[in-house]
Amino acid sequence: MREFTDVSWCRKTTGVVAAVLFALLATIGAVVVPTTAASAADLSQFKPGNIISDAVFHDTSTMSQAQIQSFLNGKVSTCAAGKTCLKDFSQSTYDRAADAMCDGYRGAANESAASIIFKVAQSCGVNPQVILVMLQKEQGLVQSSAPSAWAWQASMGYACPDTAACDTKYFGFYNQVYMGIWQLKRYGNPPGTSNYFTWFPVGKPAQVRYSPNASCGSSAVTMENKATAALYYYTPYQPNDAALAAGYGASNDPTCSAYGNRNFYNYFTDWFGSTKAPAPTDPFGNVEVVQGGVGAIRVAGWAIDPNVSSPIDVHVYVDGVGKAYTASAPRADVGGAHPASGPNHGFDVQFPIPAGGSHSVCVYGINSGPGANTLFGCWDTTTPGGDPLGHLDPIQTDATGIRLSGWAIDPDIAGPISVHVYVGAAGKALTANKTRGDIPAKYAAYGTNHGISETIPAAAGPHTVCAYGINVGTGANSVLGCQTVTVPNASSGIVEKGRAPVGALSSVTADASGISVSGWAIDPDTASAIPVHVYVDSVGKAIMADGNRSDLPAEYAAYGPNHGYSLKAQADPGSRTVCAYAINNGAGGNVALGCKTVVVPTASSGLSEQGRVPIGNFETISAVAGKITVSGWAIDPDTADSIPVHVYVGSTGVAMLADKSRPDVALHYPAYGDKHGYSATLSAAPGVRTVCVYSINSGPGGNVLQRCENVTVPAPPSTISDQGRAPFGNLEAVVPTATGFQISGWAIDPDTTAPIAVHLYVGSIGTAVAAEGSREDVAASYPTYGPHHGFSASVAAPSGTSTVCAYGINNGAGGHTLIGCQTVTR
Repeated sequence: MREFTDVSWCRKTTGVVAAVLFALLATIGAVVVPTTAASAADLSQFKPGNIISDAVFHDTSTMSQAQIQSFLNGKVSTCAAGKTCLKDFSQSTYDRAADAMCDGYRGAANESAASIIFKVAQSCGVNPQVILVMLQKEQGLVQSSAPSAWAWQASMGYACPDTAACDTKYFGFYNQVYMGIWQLKRYGNPPGTSNYFTWFPVGKPAQVRYSPNASCGSSAVTMENKATAALYYYTPYQPNDAALAAGYGASNDPTCSAYGNRNFYNYFTDWFGSTKAPAPTDPFGNVEVVQGGVGAIRVAGWAIDPNVSSPIDVHVYVDGVGKAYTASAPRADVGGAHPASGPNHGFDVQFPIPAGGSHSVCVYGINSGPGANTLFGCWDTTTPGGDPLGHLDPIQTDATGIRLSGWAIDPDIAGPISVHVYVGAAGKALTANKTRGDIPAKYAAYGTNHGISETIPAAAGPHTVCAYGINVGTGANSVLGCQTVTVPNASSGIVEKGRAPVGALSSVTADASGISVSGWAIDPDTASAIPVHVYVDSVGKAIMADGNRSDLPAEYAAYGPNHGYSLKAQADPGSRTVCAYAINNGAGGNVALGCKTVVVPTASSGLSEQGRVPIGNFETISAVAGKITVSGWAIDPDTADSIPVHVYVGSTGVAMLADKSRPDVALHYPAYGDKHGYSATLSAAPGVRTVCVYSINSGPGGNVLQRCENVTVPAPPSTISDQGRAPFGNLEAVVPTATGFQISGWAIDPDTTAPIAVHLYVGSIGTAVAAEGSREDVAASYPTYGPHHGFSASVAAPSGTSTVCAYGINNGAGGHTLIGCQTVTR
C-alpha cells in the first residue's frame, strides 16, 4: 500500500472549474437522514482554522448503512438512461489488513456504495457524512444522475495532485474511498506512524495559500484541531473573500479562488447541520507547566471531562512518543471553579527522556463518554545535554597495580554512565555509580551516585592511564583525564602495609610577596605522588608532592623522582610559623614533615593584620538521605588568603578551607580575590539536625559564627519486601490479527522486582502469559523494578466484537488487579 507524504500528492482538485458544475448539481437544504437539523450554509460563519471539529469528524454513529442508502436515494430519484448513479452502484471488494490508520476491511461480492461507505467509516473511525461530502465536493457523485467514467475512477480525488497526473493504481470507487479516508487519518500522525505531517500544526499559525497560483498569496491560519488540518493537507488552499461571497458558485476572482474546503463546509452544513460539536462534551483543562529538567520533562496542570466527575487520563507526547497519566491530584482551585466536577483533577508528572536537547511536548485530555479527546496544546522545551564531564583523581600505584577513582556525569540523564579506563591499550569498562560527596554543587540535580573506584592489575613500569566518560544521548564521549604513573616491581616491596609517609620540609623563605615552601614526601606503600598539607599559622593548603626531585635519598630510588612539592603562600607581614604534613594515601596515618618560623617583611602597600573578625555568609543548606550539603563564603579582612571554616552538625565538627572560586564575592571585595567560597557534604543521621558554620580568624581578632539552621535529613528508602500490595500496570494495545488479537502492555508487583504472570481474557476464555519482556520505558518510570515487566502475546479469538481484559497476578500476599479492558472488533 503506498503512503503519500509529499504535499503535492496529498490531493487533488482545487475546484476552480468543478465548483461551477457542482453548483449546478447541488440541491441546497435537501436532507434525507441528518442526525442534527440541517440549515442553509452561512459562509459568514466559515472559520478557516476550524472547518469541522474533531468530535464531528470522527463520529461514526451518525448514519447506519440503511440511512446512507436512503440519503443517496433522496438525492437522485432517477438515473440517466444507460448510466449508473451512486445510489445504484455496486462492486466486489477485497480484504485489506489493519494498520495504524484503519482496522482493515473484509471484502464481499457486489457491495453497494452505501455498504462500502459505511464499512470504511467504521474501519477508519471517520464520520460517514464526511465521506458523502468528500464524494460530492470532489466529483459531484452524490447528486449526479449521470456520473462519468472519470468520476468513478477518481471518486475521492485521491492521488490526483494539482501538479501531475493521477496515479492509476488507486483508480476505482472502493479503492478511492478507502485510501482517501485512510490518508485523512494518516495526516493526524497516529501512534505507530512517523511524525511527518507537521506543516499545518495544531495550535500554531501556518501560512495557507489561496490558490495553486503562488502569486495570489497566503495568510496565517491557526489550526484548532486535527480534523481541519487534515482537510488542508488533502486540499491545501483556503477560500478568499471572493470565493466565500460566491456561495456555491465561481467567484469574480477566478485566478485566485479555490473552492474545495469552502464546498466541504457548504455541503456538510446544508445536508447535515453544524460542523461543530453540538455541546461541550470534550475534556477541557489547562497545562500550566512544561519544564525541561535532568533526564525528564515536567508537565503539570489539570483536566476535566464534563460528562464525569471522576478523574480522567491525560496523554503526554514528547517527540511523538506518548505516555498515559491520570489527572487525579487534589486541586482546590479547580474544584472551586468547577464544583460539579470536584477537586481531584490535577496532574504533575515527570516524563522521562533518553537524551537532552530541544523537545516538542503535546498534551491531550482523554475523553470519557460522549465527545472526543482534546488537544490542550503543544510546546517546545529544552533539557540539559552534551558531552559527559567529570574528574579523574590522582592515581595511586603499588606493586599490585593501579588504584584510580573519580566521578563522571552525562548531562542528558540523572542515572549513572559507563566510564572506560585504558591502561596503555588495555581497556576496562566501569559504571560510575558509587557515592561521591564532593561532586560540585552545580550538579546537585544529578545526585551523588556518580563515582568510580577501581584497582586494575598492571605490570611493573610506566603506564599511561586514561579515563573516558561514555556518552548517552546528545554529544560524544569525553576524556576525563590522563595520567602517567609508574607501577613498582613486586620485589621492591612497594605494597600497602599501613606504613606512615616519610619526607622533609627542606626550605621555607619569606619576602614581601609571601612565603616560599619546598620539600619532598613519599608514602612507602605506593610509588604514586601523595598530598602534602602546608599550614602558614592556622591557614592550610593542600598540594601534590609530584614535582621532580633528583636529590631524594638513595634508599627511595624504587619510588622514582616525582615526589617533590613547592608552594608560594600569601602571608601578612610578621612572624609566621610554617608546618608541612605528608598525607597517607591509605592506612598508616599522616606525618608532620616539620615546622619552621620565618618573618614576612612589610610590603609598601596592601593588607595588614588589624585584629579584625572574619565576614561571610552561610548561603545554602540541603539534605538527602544520610547527607547534608552546605555552601557559602568567608573572608578575614586582614588577609587575602583563604581561611578555614568549621561546620558543625550537632556537636560533630568538620574543618575545611574556604578556597573555592567565587567571582561574585571578588566583585564586592576586589582586594581579596575570588578564593573564598566553601561547599561541603557531611554525613548525618535521619531526623532534624542543627547545622552551624564558623569563620576561623587567621590571626588575632576571634572567630565568628555565621549562623545556625535546622534541616530535616530524610530516612533512606526502604528495600522492597512483600507488603501485600496489589500489582499495577497497563493494557496498552489490542490489535486484531488474522487469527485473533495481539495483546501487549506491562505489569509490576510492587512487592518484588521479579516478573509476574498476567492473565489475558478474550470474553470468558483466559490465557496466562509472563510479563518478562524488556521495557526500558517502564524501567525509566519505575527504576527500582528494572525493565523486565512487559508482555506481548498472540491470542486466538472469533470474528466479531470481543471484550479483552488483562489481570496482573500477585506473586505473594494481596490480591490480583484488573489492569484494563478494551472492546475490539476483528
